[in-house]
Amino acid sequence: MATQNFARGCGSAAAVGLTFAAAIGVLVVQQRQSRRLRLSEQHINLANQQRLHWELLSKALEDPALAAVLDTHDGAIPSAKYRQFLFANALYTNALLAYRIGNVNRAELFGHLRGTVQNPIFREYWEVTRPARASLEASSIEAQVGRLMDNLINDLDEADTDEWWVVGDPHE
Repeated sequence: MATQNFARGCGSAAAVGLTFAAAIGVLVVQQRQSRRLRLSEQHINLANQQRLHWELLSKALEDPALAAVLDTHDGAIPSAKYRQFLFANALYTNALLAYRIGNVNRAELFGHLRGTVQNPIFREYWEVTRPARASLEASSIEAQVGRLMDNLINDLDEADTDEWWVVGDPHE
């Protein structure tokens, strides 16, 4: 009789253990789904912010009076050039968003930016906005990409080749 009670107890303990393991498994799956949902919500929020950013920049691109509101250079940059800089900012923030939400990986971002910095207007924009980037939190993705851009521009300037598409290392 003691053996039967022991066997019943073991069976009962095994059932509890299996139930516990199943419950843990369900919790793990729920946590993963919750994390994915939070990431999706973050990506949606970033995309919405990017859309709003573009809408505001579009208004500034269309109306020099509105562009003047964004001018932190006391009018030192001619209006047409400043609107070009606003567009360069839109291109850059779009590439940054694509990287942040995982639409492109670091190497793809690097390749895109390597082409972008071939444009002298973009290069000028990048230099003029250097002081604004200095205030970024050093560990932020934007600061990391900014350093990647600075290193890329430096590598391109020092390269001994006209084949700009092979210059630099996205993993620096």
